[in-house]
Amino acid sequence: MNLPVLLSFGLYLLLMLGIGIYFYRITHNLSDYILGGRGLPPSVAALSAGASDLSGWALMGLPGAIFSGGLSQAWIAVWTLVGVYLNWTLVAERLRVFTEAAGNALTVPDYLEARFEDRSRVLRTLSSVVMLVFFTFYVSAGLVGGAVLFEGLFDIDYRVALWLGALVIVGYTFLGGFLAASWTDLIQGLMMAASLCAVAAMTAVALFGDGAAAPAAAQDVAPIGGLMEGVTFLGMLSLAGWAIGYCGQPHVVVRFMAVRKREDIKVSRRIALLWSAITMAAAVSVGVLGYYWFGGELGGGLTDSERVFISLSQIMLNPWVAGFILAGVLAAIMSTVDSQLLVCSSAIAEDIYRGLIRPKATQKELVWLSRASVIGIALLATVMGSERDSSILGLVSYAWGGFGAAFGPVILLSLFWRGMTRNGAIAGLLVGALTVAIWKPLSGGPLEIFDMFEVVPGFLFALIAVVIVSRMNAEPAASACFDRLMKHWRREQA
Repeated sequence: MNLPVLLSFGLYLLLMLGIGIYFYRITHNLSDYILGGRGLPPSVAALSAGASDLSGWALMGLPGAIFSGGLSQAWIAVWTLVGVYLNWTLVAERLRVFTEAAGNALTVPDYLEARFEDRSRVLRTLSSVVMLVFFTFYVSAGLVGGAVLFEGLFDIDYRVALWLGALVIVGYTFLGGFLAASWTDLIQGLMMAASLCAVAAMTAVALFGDGAAAPAAAQDVAPIGGLMEGVTFLGMLSLAGWAIGYCGQPHVVVRFMAVRKREDIKVSRRIALLWSAITMAAAVSVGVLGYYWFGGELGGGLTDSERVFISLSQIMLNPWVAGFILAGVLAAIMSTVDSQLLVCSSAIAEDIYRGLIRPKATQKELVWLSRASVIGIALLATVMGSERDSSILGLVSYAWGGFGAAFGPVILLSLFWRGMTRNGAIAGLLVGALTVAIWKPLSGGPLEIFDMFEVVPGFLFALIAVVIVSRMNAEPAASACFDRLMKHWRREQA
């Protein structure tokens, strides 16, 4: 690896570590560490939510899917944009208001317990366990992406790269908590969009602006698969799962809880939609252009479709620029992993330790337990990702499906339905999570129904479970809590 790439890459990592150290000095309590004191400006909240969501799969997984599966995989990007809009429109404002009014809830399990007046702590415990299980897969996906990057850049063994990436990512998250994660996400989100756009533009110029610059493999390539090629009704329904799963992603919705004030949500929504549209369009373009550049098949200069963005950036760009562009890949990975680690640590410290074991724990004790949890979850996820054939998009889709099915219906209905009960929420969490776990290893079946993205049946079955169980018995305390939250909501609206 040449010196310019190494130096520019190193400068980026030092910047991220510096941000972590800065926020370490101003983090004083658990609210600061896991929710930033509810003080995020609109732009930071928007790009932090977006960068936490799209992550390494937008730079590596999605272009790789386009490269190997054709333009029909671009529906992932389309439905992702639909999900971004629905999440910011349906969930963001109410969740911001409700969580503050419900005893200043700092986490999703904390909010659910307060919303349904659950004195038994069953709902808090169950939701925390579900989060920890699926987040471990999600964190593992991010660390796999980091390992692929380090392996390619430094020409080192995959497992060494995996542990090196984990060390870098955990470093500033351990120090600075939510504020460090959110402000670095702002930088990382801008870098993600700029990186994808730059590589797409340079590749397009090399392919079409000056045909002599293109490799021999780019000549006489069969056209890439079309937008509707091979897409069936069930296939489209399956891809729509990327939209319906959005409102159940704890690492995304926690950004709504941290926005400075409700009025900022509309500004954040516009920024988030614009950034997501640019990023998704550029990611699809990289996949298509990479298909033509490398001759439409794996082999030669590309042996792994998920490396198409990395390979093009190394070919197209000046080494100094390439260093920062490749740091953009790490930025995308870091922006998601840091958020997920923080949600996991908050579940352990706030929801399990203080909520169930030691209610009178001090703020200093909770902050350090959160930091220790960051390290513990990262270690487990690193071990899970130690196999070289781990698919980034595969790991992400499993975790995404788990969260979307388990938390999506529960969060949505908790914000809009007065008649929802604690038992209904518990049923929704259980049915959604179990459906994803059971459905995932299945395949085929009548009309190939078991090939459907597991979040779709999981979301549907969980929604039905919430409604049926809630109808079976009324819970006046939960309904009264909803009425109090709605009064607060109406005052905010006035």
